[in-house]
Amino acid sequence: MKQQLEQIRTAAMKALEQAASPEELEALRVQFLGKKGELTAVLKMMGGLSAEERPVMGQLANTVRAEIEQKLDASRNVLKAKLLEAKLRSETLDVTVPGTRIPQGHRHPMNLALDEVKDVFVGMGFDIVDGPEVELSDYNFTRLNTPEGHPARDHSDTFYVTEDDEVLLRTQTSPIQIRVMETQQPPIRMFAPGRVYRKDEVDATHSPMFHQMEGLVVDKGITMTDLKGCLEQMVKALYGPDAVVRFRPHHFPFTEPSCEVDVQCFECHGAGCRTCKGEGWIELLGAGMVHPKVLAGCGIDPEVYSGFAFGVGLERMAMRRFAISDMRLIFENDVRFLEQF
Repeated sequence: MKQQLEQIRTAAMKALEQAASPEELEALRVQFLGKKGELTAVLKMMGGLSAEERPVMGQLANTVRAEIEQKLDASRNVLKAKLLEAKLRSETLDVTVPGTRIPQGHRHPMNLALDEVKDVFVGMGFDIVDGPEVELSDYNFTRLNTPEGHPARDHSDTFYVTEDDEVLLRTQTSPIQIRVMETQQPPIRMFAPGRVYRKDEVDATHSPMFHQMEGLVVDKGITMTDLKGCLEQMVKALYGPDAVVRFRPHHFPFTEPSCEVDVQCFECHGAGCRTCKGEGWIELLGAGMVHPKVLAGCGIDPEVYSGFAFGVGLERMAMRRFAISDMRLIFENDVRFLEQF
């Protein structure tokens, strides 16, 4: 038995010295020290020894086990150090080498256009306000002089949230005008940007979701001249002093008189093309003098005060500002397009 124990010790030491991985070490541990290992098999034979031989062989077996375990631990530490050194060598980072350049992001053309418009109106004394996108039909239609039965309230034109048609996605930012006028007395100068929703077919200049910017001025002695001066100043500040603007008579229920404001097409310069649908002009916004019924409905005396309002399509303004020929490009998130700005 003594010879067998010495053979196990010699074989174990040699094998552990040559082990090249933690997996090999674990396999050797099982081979020599496991429940079915070589050392355990020898110890099971101790029952056949004499009383004098048994303690001597037991002490030798414990010594062999201790030496094998000590060698196992030493081999593990050596392997661990080698593996760590190899890992550090493979992951060495040369801090003197220039790093990979991370592309710097920039603002979306829509936000660029919006901020430019905000700067223009803040410079003219307007306050920036906000309102809910999910709106009551009373604010979106009725209090803007658009009673039930009006074509603007048709299901084909509007996204309704409730079956009773009382809650809808706002079709314009004009309800914010009502919310401001019912809580604030003149003088009022407000500018309200935000998302609006209409069941428009998607094309180069239309989308079912788009952004609108609403402006409202209410004070004593406000006239159509003030409206035209304000809008012309805005257009020329954004598009340059040579921008061509035209005002066309129009009808809106909540303004009287009303007008449409167009800018000359930036693609064809008035000759007619796909972007302007052959008209040479692109509709930019609707405007007009606030209807006396709307003022009275908000508790403002129309005999004392007057005002003007306008609604601007931000997408169309951004298209004109950055010479974008198709509105769909703004929403498609194509990096090749966005990187141009």
